[in-house]
Amino acid sequence: MILIAGAGPAGLTLAIDLARRGVPHRLVDPGHPSGSRGKGLQPRTLEVLDDLGVIDAILTAGAPYPPLRAYAGTDVVWEGRMHEPVPPTPDVPYPNVLMVPQWRTEQILRDRLTALGGRVDPVGLASFTQSDDGVSAVLTDGTTVRADYLVGCDGGRSTVRKTLGVPFLGETRDEERMLIGDVQTPDLDRDHWHMWADLQTRTPGVGLCPLPGTSDFQFTAPLAPGDDPDLTLATYRKHLAAGTGRDDIRLTGLGWASVYRVNIRMAERFRVGRVFLAGDAAHVHSPAGGQGLNTGVQDAYNLGWKLAAGSPSLLDTYEEERLPVAAGVLGISTALYQKATEGQADAHKRGEETQQLLLAYPDSPLSSGPSGGTRAPDAPLADGTTLFDAFRGPHFTLLAFNTPAPTCGLTVRTVEITANPAAEAAYGITAPALVLVRPDGYRAHTGDPTSTRTYLTRLNLL
Repeated sequence: MILIAGAGPAGLTLAIDLARRGVPHRLVDPGHPSGSRGKGLQPRTLEVLDDLGVIDAILTAGAPYPPLRAYAGTDVVWEGRMHEPVPPTPDVPYPNVLMVPQWRTEQILRDRLTALGGRVDPVGLASFTQSDDGVSAVLTDGTTVRADYLVGCDGGRSTVRKTLGVPFLGETRDEERMLIGDVQTPDLDRDHWHMWADLQTRTPGVGLCPLPGTSDFQFTAPLAPGDDPDLTLATYRKHLAAGTGRDDIRLTGLGWASVYRVNIRMAERFRVGRVFLAGDAAHVHSPAGGQGLNTGVQDAYNLGWKLAAGSPSLLDTYEEERLPVAAGVLGISTALYQKATEGQADAHKRGEETQQLLLAYPDSPLSSGPSGGTRAPDAPLADGTTLFDAFRGPHFTLLAFNTPAPTCGLTVRTVEITANPAAEAAYGITAPALVLVRPDGYRAHTGDPTSTRTYLTRLNLL
């Protein structure tokens, strides 16, 4: 049994992946409001959500990021976009970042978990110990749980990480705090992200971003040193008036409310024995670039199939693969945040570096042959389906390009691809070849039948 502490996006993703594999698990979380918080879903995360069976609900709930509109008082002084929208292509069906309030993403994932027979237990993790053969955890209701493995998805203040004594390296910028919350107002259009800023220094001020599928705006405002505000509607009104110089924008409601402190930290290790760290328990980011939630989802997506297999050598690859990726992503979000604090002219722009489509595991012991460890792209198939349709589920997929496929075990789905220029171009195929795709959508091996049999045997897939 796998015990998962924390039912945010990372914990829910892991629970869904284990549930669809029939792996016994328990997901515990005492409950906490998440509000709009991590509202940006990157293209690679949308592909993960497609595989988990929730992409239709996510696309219905979300919308593209609106254009930015900057004001000086009541005057519009600048307009622009964070992301230039691009059309889907056969290999990248979800090319644009999608805005979905985090609470809604979590609700969709919880519904999917329920449909698979899982649930979130409304109790927390109090303490745990581990031995060579398992983990013994005490929950906040006093009960004891015995598990094969424990995964800490319990946020930046992680009980799991602190109990392990794993250093959380980096910095907390207490002087750079932000008032944030979900508010309602009838006095602004919902077609723009409204912002007031000092254009001479390009210093961000008050922002009001419409949240799709709701009547809410996400409110943000910088806090002065020493300002420790009460999280009331009156406080938000005061900061709105001070930051905009206007009295014609009424705030009529306040939902989730919080003070955000810039944290830029990463755990020194992602695994200690039978205990793993994922999501914010392993790394916390500045909000720039929308990387935190997305990186946590992909931590869980990387770990789920390895926990299901239970192979010690396979589990070793979780930290080997994810720690370097998290470090790189943390560097991207920190650099974008620094550009904003320095008032650089293009600080609002986002490019392919934030989409996470280029993240790869080239140095992983699981990566073999040309393009090993890189994302497996989509492509149309002759029967009207796509490769992503073939990938969807908990299995490996063996793509046989213009060559017969070897007989594999039940955990491998074989797709024969003959004279398909789009698929061949997407995978860089110029001669008959076999491509093995991991359950998390990365290329494990490319080669001829002999080398592929050797690889499949190594992973016990024949």
